[in-house]
Amino acid sequence: MDKTANRNTFWAHTLVEELQAAGLQHVVISPGSRSTPLALAFADRPGLNVVVHPDERGAAFCALGIGLASGRPAAVLGTSGTAAANFFPAIVEAHQANIPLLVLTADRPAELRDSGANQTIDQVKLYGDFVRWAVEVSLPEKDPQDLTVRALRSLAGRAIAAAQGPKAGPVHLNLPFRKPLEPIPVPGDIPTRLAVAPSLPLPVSPSPAPLGEPFVRIKRGQVMATADQIDYLAARLRSARRGLICCGPRCPGGDFPGAIYRLAQATGFPILADPLSGLRFHADLPDENLVLGGYDTFLKSAALKALDPPDLLLQLGGMPVSASLIDYLGKLPQMSTAGPTHRIQIDSAGNWSDEAFNTSDYLLADPEMTIRAILDRLSEESRPTLDVGWRSAWQQAELLTWQAVERARQGGFFEGSLLADILDELQDGDNLFVASSLPVRHLDQFGRPQRKSLKVYANRGASGIDGTIASAAGVVLSTAAVDPEARLILVIGDLAFFHDMNSLLLLHRYNLNITIVLINNNGGGIFQRLPIAEYEPFFSQLFLVPHGLEFEHAAGLFQLHYRRIPSGRGFRPAIKEALTSSSSQRGTRPQIIEVLTDISENERTRRSLLAGFELQWSETVE
Repeated sequence: MDKTANRNTFWAHTLVEELQAAGLQHVVISPGSRSTPLALAFADRPGLNVVVHPDERGAAFCALGIGLASGRPAAVLGTSGTAAANFFPAIVEAHQANIPLLVLTADRPAELRDSGANQTIDQVKLYGDFVRWAVEVSLPEKDPQDLTVRALRSLAGRAIAAAQGPKAGPVHLNLPFRKPLEPIPVPGDIPTRLAVAPSLPLPVSPSPAPLGEPFVRIKRGQVMATADQIDYLAARLRSARRGLICCGPRCPGGDFPGAIYRLAQATGFPILADPLSGLRFHADLPDENLVLGGYDTFLKSAALKALDPPDLLLQLGGMPVSASLIDYLGKLPQMSTAGPTHRIQIDSAGNWSDEAFNTSDYLLADPEMTIRAILDRLSEESRPTLDVGWRSAWQQAELLTWQAVERARQGGFFEGSLLADILDELQDGDNLFVASSLPVRHLDQFGRPQRKSLKVYANRGASGIDGTIASAAGVVLSTAAVDPEARLILVIGDLAFFHDMNSLLLLHRYNLNITIVLINNNGGGIFQRLPIAEYEPFFSQLFLVPHGLEFEHAAGLFQLHYRRIPSGRGFRPAIKEALTSSSSQRGTRPQIIEVLTDISENERTRRSLLAGFELQWSETVE
């Protein structure tokens, strides 16, 4: 393709080449006319992974899933008008969850805005405060000045850097184009001096970079705690007798889990590990029963009265999934009779995770480096004085919780046992994506800590149910670029599935190694847990909204393998068979296992489990 055919092709290719040089690896494109120059430029770049999805909402969530798995921004490209508006839900999720995302919207030039021109809306700063940075990119020019081209090249690198942090999130570039949008030659648009080597930085650059390197290299350092801050934190931990470590969603990866495990061993403090933290399912899980996952059950019970409040709470990551834990943390000041709980948050991006505003200390610093420095300080002096009986009470509550869960599983199938069965069948390195609403809560309550490294994902920034299939597809597209054999289980409810059926096209078109476990409880089962469930007929009419649908025909439409489990019996063999086939070298097709459940019966089972725990706890205490 002639990259200098006209001003639009030169402009688009220059931007795309710089984005790739700055680290962009994936782009998700929704077809449209006004975005033609950019779509062609992306398609013409070797080494870029280009995905096409005609549903803009799903396309944006797919790009979000890529960023969620990789930690690097994927681009999503769409045309003008409502196409840009359909990106908004994924942008909100990326903003809330600190997921890097590059949003590229094509637009009409200024003279066509507010003119009645077709498919034209006001896209300038369309996403408001939900993006980290918004730029109205200048129109492509005939014979652009060297400064103009340098500014465009620099913009690409700056956009990628802004999306990655220090507080990662979405960045929006709005790009207007005049016709012709196709690479039709326009003599005189691009002079010879720019046509000679359009892939390279301009000769006026003081130090031209080799082909493939960015025009401007933007690096980010780490935010380090000072020696005095480390001394203060170490002293707090050393003096605490009843300490807890709370690790919420989106804790750092890499060596962070190992550092936290070592801190728990050094202090004796239990870790309350959210299922999305990266610490509950890990190959290096410590032997001392210090990583707890049953708190959503026992913090609802009489066991809470026997657990004196901690005198120190170290909090990392985002807000926990568990409503019981959030409520417990919020009530700590009212529960304490022996002095306040020192609630300490550590976060490198400045995210606040305390809706009750009980935090006493907040450190804006790299969590892993901070924990390592604290460990060094603690090793220099005597170990903290630990209330061993208090820690044992937490561990006893944890043990009884999983005994109660196992009894419930032995008693028959229920939705929570479905997640437990999946966890038992997954292997090191597997990916699990859970939809918001009930699936992620089931994982939280019934997902026992295990010594296997699983990567668990969910859209828990804004906790919406839209775009779930597309996000899971993005995770697979990202991981498959590194490991072609990577597989993913998506556990999703019927309403979240219904919301994003268009994105099944991604599974079909790209033959993604995804097994969808579709929990069909015929409506909004999560609302069964709310007081409104007692108010019929309004509850069924306005909240539960039973649809009476099964989804075999949706699987057939997108040519996906389908299996129906009518009552939950037979699910364990079905998921075992599905995982075996997804690991086959013969090539797999995406598959859907639809499990029909009774949400009322499941809710009764959950409450019976809680009652069983209460009874066992009271007998143990007595």
